[in-house]
Amino acid sequence: MLLVLCVDLDDDLGRKTDVETPVVGRDNVVDAAVALAQADPEDSDVNVLFEGVHIADGIDDEPVEVAAVTGVDAGDVAANRAVGEEVDTVLASLAASEDVRALVVTDGAQDESVVPVIRSRIRIDGVRRVVVRQAQDLESMYYTIKQVLDDPETRGTILVPLGILLLIYPLTIAVDSLGLPGSALGIISGLLGLYVLARGLGAERLLDEAVDRATSGFYAGRITIITYVVAAALLTIGGVSGVNTLEAQPDPLSPVEVLAALVNGAVRWFAAAGITSSLGRVTDEYLHDSFKWRYLNAPFYVLAIGAVLHGLSAFFLGIQDLEYLAVVLTGGTLLGLASTLAFAVAESRLETAERHNQGPGGPSSE
Repeated sequence: MLLVLCVDLDDDLGRKTDVETPVVGRDNVVDAAVALAQADPEDSDVNVLFEGVHIADGIDDEPVEVAAVTGVDAGDVAANRAVGEEVDTVLASLAASEDVRALVVTDGAQDESVVPVIRSRIRIDGVRRVVVRQAQDLESMYYTIKQVLDDPETRGTILVPLGILLLIYPLTIAVDSLGLPGSALGIISGLLGLYVLARGLGAERLLDEAVDRATSGFYAGRITIITYVVAAALLTIGGVSGVNTLEAQPDPLSPVEVLAALVNGAVRWFAAAGITSSLGRVTDEYLHDSFKWRYLNAPFYVLAIGAVLHGLSAFFLGIQDLEYLAVVLTGGTLLGLASTLAFAVAESRLETAERHNQGPGGPSSE
């Protein structure tokens, strides 16, 4: 038996119509194609379904069946897995005693990426790619370009990088005419490159989310906005302090000593930044009635880690001896353990007291 298998990898059929997939049988595939054509006449998968029916109708020397399988609109891996499961369902529904062979019908190279998945389940005789004749004609170029420009996703993907590339030459002329140093053009080019990279990696969504959180934080009166700014300033100071500490060391330095000098100069500022930001977060949690005692572990952990790193860096630089390092390691460990146990006990007793006050019938009444 020959199975004509129409593949819709991104599940346009399931998303745009009420048709349940997989679709098995000539009449069912025709009905599915009509439903998809009514929902979206421009969808190329309509042609795939009708082509599958056309191929099946043209074969009369052996048993033939036509079916349509779909994936999901969530990436190639998930889509291929979904297509494989639907192919298994189709094969299980075929009451054929002889071996079943498949002829895969797709509308492009993207859908053909699922061919290895299908081949692992059934022998494939061939792959037929459906190309609409009008799309090959020069007269349709205007319509195609218009459709591309109307698509927001395609517009951002194609036009933004193209516009940036076209801006490079006039920016070069402007820099030369204004007598600006060559570094200005480098800065402009670097900023444009960062923008293109951000667009390619989808970082603009993360930036938009960060701006939304910051804006909502301003209106909600969150103290973390202030503490994060202070922490950023402390981190900057720590970086400068680390570099200054490194420059003050006598040469030559081993890689371990270079790292130790940077850490030794920066760790106290980094610890202050961590404590500041964590205290701001704890304050916000308390003000919004979502405070838990375990949250107070954060500043103590930061303090313990900072002490340990400072002791290690001082030891590798020869500033402190092994006895000092042992005391710092022990003290940092005990500080972390003590804070964990103390706040865990406090939180446990508080929850027990609340349950006792509420009693079995709910909150107690006076």
